[in-house]
Amino acid sequence: MKRIVIVAALVAMGAAAYAAPPAGGPPPMPPYMLRPLAPEGDRLKPGRDGKTVFEAQCGYCHLVGGMGTNLLTKQQMMAGNPPEKGLLSNRDDLTRDYVKAVVRMGKGAMPQQTKVDLTDAELDAVAAYLGKAG
Repeated sequence: MKRIVIVAALVAMGAAAYAAPPAGGPPPMPPYMLRPLAPEGDRLKPGRDGKTVFEAQCGYCHLVGGMGTNLLTKQQMMAGNPPEKGLLSNRDDLTRDYVKAVVRMGKGAMPQQTKVDLTDAELDAVAAYLGKAG
């Protein structure tokens, strides 16, 4: 019963993003579409902000409402974990090496990300941001 309530709450959050638009205005954007612009500067240079790069490059799938978050939330709940663990930024069990391996090789529905999609410097920053397990 608890899982049904949690899933219903997540669905409601997503549905709220598609609420009726204000009169005369465009419809609101879904939350996973509201991501920041990629940081300016040399994409090959180390020292990028991992959170910003993650949100800009990975946000379509891995922010609230994204397909990756929805799939990971389901997996986490099936494993007995709280639904918040479906958001990668809430995880504390990922290592930097694991993040890098999944990004470069892909996993499940996630396709491989090339060095054009995410440079090594950007991947290092994202891995540092998400790799809280060491």
